[in-house]
Amino acid sequence: MSHIDLSHTIENGMVTYRGLPAPLICDFLSREASRKLYAAGTEFHIGRIDMVANTGTYLDSPFHRFSGGKDLSELPLTSLAGLAGVVVHCDQPRITAEAFQGMDVAGKAVLVHTGWDRHWRTDAYFEGHPFLTEDAAAYLKQQRVKLVGIDSYNIDDIRDLRRPVHTILLGAEIPIVEHMTRLEQLPATGFRFFAVPPKVRAFGTFPVRAFAILDTKKPSSNL
Repeated sequence: MSHIDLSHTIENGMVTYRGLPAPLICDFLSREASRKLYAAGTEFHIGRIDMVANTGTYLDSPFHRFSGGKDLSELPLTSLAGLAGVVVHCDQPRITAEAFQGMDVAGKAVLVHTGWDRHWRTDAYFEGHPFLTEDAAAYLKQQRVKLVGIDSYNIDDIRDLRRPVHTILLGAEIPIVEHMTRLEQLPATGFRFFAVPPKVRAFGTFPVRAFAILDTKKPSSNL
């Protein structure tokens, strides 16, 4: 089996979403300070990170959009781990339902590859990003997909303050993963997808180590 990491690295001071604070990563207990607490030659590091939930590659649960929706602690693992995956390659800024029609997406994690991750950590990342349209979200809901991910700044058009894609998908208990990367390394099908956040109550969003495991099994012989 081959593992493909689909997550950005969280670093001190980086900006994921314009207007939200960058993470602060520091020592709570440094190795030097810890030496006073343990036997000679023994040291530990305890780190501290202060950040908003929407940092790096993160997953949205229904609670992110709806006060009565499932929070991170209530999401079943069957909606987050070991999902059969499909990659949809899109080179248009407006990704409509047409991009998914004719594809077998039912019960799958649908990952939308736009290539926008090439702008990560630049000002270009925040402007003119690709997004799904409302009809695309409605189609994916109708097809009963398990999860939708994208390698863009937002799955919605940020100019539309209704956030219809978040509303439709999260309203149907379909988790969303944003700010993905390296989707070009995946095949169109033939992989399992994982994006499991910590089990936090009353929290709607959190960073994930999203990854895929490729199915490298050779076809069985007819002999």
